Amino acid sequence: MTQSQEGRQTDAVVRSGPVGKGLRVLVAVVGIGLLINGSVRASDDAWPFGPMSQYAMSVPDDAKIDYTRISALTDAGTTVDVPLNIEGAGVARAEIEARTGEIVKNPSLLQQVADGWARKHPDQPKYVKLELIRDTTQLVKGRVEGPPTSQVLATWEVGK
Repeated sequence: MTQSQEGRQTDAVVRSGPVGKGLRVLVAVVGIGLLINGSVRASDDAWPFGPMSQYAMSVPDDAKIDYTRISALTDAGTTVDVPLNIEGAGVARAEIEARTGEIVKNPSLLQQVADGWARKHPDQPKYVKLELIRDTTQLVKGRVEGPPTSQVLATWEVGK
């Protein structure tokens, strides 16, 4: 809004020139390209342009719900679930879920989880064996049908 000489407010229209329009189009094309690349690659490595599947969605009444976790045997002889977050083992659950197929093919990738834990928690028991586990819960008519079933997808003996 601008004020005219008579004190009335008037609307002022500012138009973009060809350079401004070209820049806006370029930014839009690059952004769309990054979104497509992240979605096609289906990897959180491209975040925030990663896959949209990481966002919440509704679950059908008759469905299986999968939950991926890592279980660790420690040098103290205890079995624990690895805290899959930056403060725990230094890796987020989303990263493990996004790379599950790679980990199944190459379980040595779990070494990074053990190394992250040891680096962040030097005063805690060390991991000596890791298992990538998928827990599956069955829903029937929207209700949980029995206890979850567990499947070990990969096992790794931690190196020293």
